Amino acid sequence: MASPCTSSLCITTLLLAVVSWATSASARNFYQDFDVTWGDGRAQILNNGDLLTLSLDKASGSGFQSKNEYLFGKIDMQLKLVPGNSAGTVTAYYLSSNGSTWDEIDFEFLGNLSGDPYILHTNVFSQGKGNREQQFYLWFDPTADFHTYSILWNPQRIIFSVDGTPIREFKNAESMGVPFPKSQPMRIFSSLWNADDWATRGGLVKTDWTQAPFTASYRNFNADNACVWSSGSSSCASSSSSSSSDGNTWLSEELDSTSQERLKWVQSNYMIYNYCTDAKRFPQGLPPECTMS
Repeated sequence: MASPCTSSLCITTLLLAVVSWATSASARNFYQDFDVTWGDGRAQILNNGDLLTLSLDKASGSGFQSKNEYLFGKIDMQLKLVPGNSAGTVTAYYLSSNGSTWDEIDFEFLGNLSGDPYILHTNVFSQGKGNREQQFYLWFDPTADFHTYSILWNPQRIIFSVDGTPIREFKNAESMGVPFPKSQPMRIFSSLWNADDWATRGGLVKTDWTQAPFTASYRNFNADNACVWSSGSSSCASSSSSSSSDGNTWLSEELDSTSQERLKWVQSNYMIYNYCTDAKRFPQGLPPECTMS
């Protein structure tokens, strides 16, 4: 018969084992949070649910979506993009509702020839209307390692961030007649697909299928700070106002002075297109939200 565990070392080891078990039991994984929706085996969940990969070849791309719908949230995902010659490919990671007047919050990564930078394309749709594109280069190689791409969506604003640095803020401008996504729950979607008719240099550079399959990888999804929408109600005490008592301070979060400086840094150095400065595109005048500071 084994002797009872009485030494402090033995007890510590047991406690660590219990903590490790509890942590692993509570950790989220892709099996719990997402469904592979298309791709005929080209999307794979690996490493006990810790990693998800999407692949694209000449026959098909692939994609997944969240099991939950959300109405406001702070959502993080780590992505490692298609390496090498990714021209013609698009890796899309976005929130979207259903219907003809859908809402949508987009990250799209436009592939490029080896050595050229990826273009990070962002857009916001409300009531089925988009045309609010801003595009950026990144200050690192997004194919060399995983980086965190985040969306903060609350009733006052949408903030796009990369590794904790804000790159774009879209404020609620309903007072100026601009629709804002705030009433339609959205799922998280991602897909890897061929868009060589437009993605790289306006479609001039086509996909080189000898490089296929193209693969993008995902890990460390986090939506702990998000309001899950189910059966017509929200998991948050109040999804229309700040509620610090239940920990939902992100529902009224805004950029502090340091974050505003980081945002200016990104937009001064890495923004390559802004619909709010494209007067040719809007001959009748720029959209009203473009006048907001």
